[in-house]
Amino acid sequence: MEKQLFGTDGIRGVAGEPPLDATTVFIAGKCLGQYLHSQASGPQVVTGPRVLIGPRVVIGEDTRESSRWIRETVAAGLQEAGVQTVAAGVVSTPAVAYLTASADFAAGVMISASHNPYRDNGIKVFASNGYKLPDAGELDVEGRIFAMLQDGALLQDGALLQDGSGAKPYRMAEEPDRSLAENYIDFLRRSIPSGKKLSGKLVIDCANGSASRMVQEVFSGLGMELILLAGQPDGRNINLDCGALHMENLQKAVLREKAALGVAFDGDADRALFVSDRGRIVDGDGVLHIASRYMRQRGLLKGNTVVGTVMTNLGLERALESEGLRLERTPVGDKYVLEQMLRSGVNLGGEQSGHVIFSDLATTGDGLLTALQILRIMAETGQPLEELLRGLSVFPQTLRNVRVREKTPLESMPQVMEQIRASEKSLGNSGRLLVRYSGTELLARVMVEAESAEQVDRHASALVRAIEQSIGAQR
Repeated sequence: MEKQLFGTDGIRGVAGEPPLDATTVFIAGKCLGQYLHSQASGPQVVTGPRVLIGPRVVIGEDTRESSRWIRETVAAGLQEAGVQTVAAGVVSTPAVAYLTASADFAAGVMISASHNPYRDNGIKVFASNGYKLPDAGELDVEGRIFAMLQDGALLQDGALLQDGSGAKPYRMAEEPDRSLAENYIDFLRRSIPSGKKLSGKLVIDCANGSASRMVQEVFSGLGMELILLAGQPDGRNINLDCGALHMENLQKAVLREKAALGVAFDGDADRALFVSDRGRIVDGDGVLHIASRYMRQRGLLKGNTVVGTVMTNLGLERALESEGLRLERTPVGDKYVLEQMLRSGVNLGGEQSGHVIFSDLATTGDGLLTALQILRIMAETGQPLEELLRGLSVFPQTLRNVRVREKTPLESMPQVMEQIRASEKSLGNSGRLLVRYSGTELLARVMVEAESAEQVDRHASALVRAIEQSIGAQR
C-alpha cells in the first residue's frame, strides 16, 4: 500500500494547512501514541487523566516560527493517548534520533521541514532504536489518522474547535530539558579522539537553523578559529539564502578569510556540505569518497562496500571501483540508504545532498557528526580537503524540477516514456538519467549525468519538455 501522508522524510507541508493544520497535527500525535501502545510490551499503568507509566516520547524542534505550536500540538495528541512527552528544545534531527535510542524513549519526534522555506514544516518520527519509523509503522499511523478524521470524534474535552481552527490548543507543561541537548553534544565531542589538532580558520554556515544553537559547543576546542555565518535565527530566516542549498556565501567567506575549510548545514543539521580552501564545493559523494578511502586503509570499511542512491554520481562509482570497492544504490532517501546498509552489513553510506551515515556511530545522517569526521580525517592524514579528493572525477550532472499538476504514473505517458528511452539509448554506458516524483511536493525531478555538459543539458531539456507537455502545471 502506498503512503499518502508520510513522504521520504515524514509528514511535510505548509504550516497551518492540511496535513499540518492544528486538527490533523493533534490527531497525528494521538494516533502515534495509540500506535506506540499497540507496540509496547509489559503492563501499561494509568495513574490519572493522560498520565501513564509507560511510553515516553522526546520531541525536538528547529527554529521555524511554527515549530513551537506544532510541537505543543503533537505533544497534546500524544498526551491524550496516555503518552508522556519530554521537550528537547531546539536541537538537530540527528540529536532526536540519538536521544531516542540512548535515553529509553519509545519514540522520538522532530518538528522540522529540513531544507524547506520557513513556511513549511514537518513531523519526523523515530522508533525506539533511533532509526526512522519503518514503512509499516508509518502506514499503521496513517490508517489511524484517516479513520479518526473520517470519524469526526476528535476530542472529548473540546480543546480543538470543530472546524480545526484551534491553532494552539495546549502548551506543554514542561520547559525544554537542555540536558538532553548537552548529552548529544557530549556524544559528538567523544567521537573525536584527543590528539592531533587542526589549525587555521573554520567557516560554518548554520542556515539560521538548529545548528545555530550547537556549533560553538561542538567545534570549540579543535584548535581552529570559528567564523559563523547565518547563526541568528528569527523564525523566518531558516534556509533563507544560506545553508546547504545556498553555498555561494560560504564559498566567498572561505576564500575571503583564507580558511582551511567551510561547512554548511541545512535547517535541521542532518546534512553537511563542504567548501575546500580553494573554494571547491564538496557534496555527499565527495564525503563518501574521502571516508571510504580512509576507512579502507585502516581496515574499518565493512564489506568493501559503500551504499549510495540512484542520484549518486557515476564518477564516485568509478572511483570506488578503482579502489577495489563496490557501490550499492537505493531509492532517494537516507532512510532507504540505512535500510540497505543494515541488510548488507555496510557501515558507510549516504546521499549526494549531504546526508552521510556512519552507522558505527549513528542511526541516521548527521551533519555535525559528518563535519567532525572530515576534520578528524584531515587532522590524522595531515591533508587538506583538496588532496583527500584526489582520484574523484565528477561527471557533469543536473537536477531539474518540473512543477506538475498531478503525479501521473510515468509509464502511462507515451511522450515521456519515448523520450526516456531515446535518451537512455543515446547515453549508453557513458551516462545515466533518472526521472522520478518528489516525495513531498508536486514536482517531477529530472536527473541527467554524462561525460559532457552539452549532453547533460540536451537530454535534460528534452525530458523537461516532455513532462511539461504531458502534465506540466499551469503557470
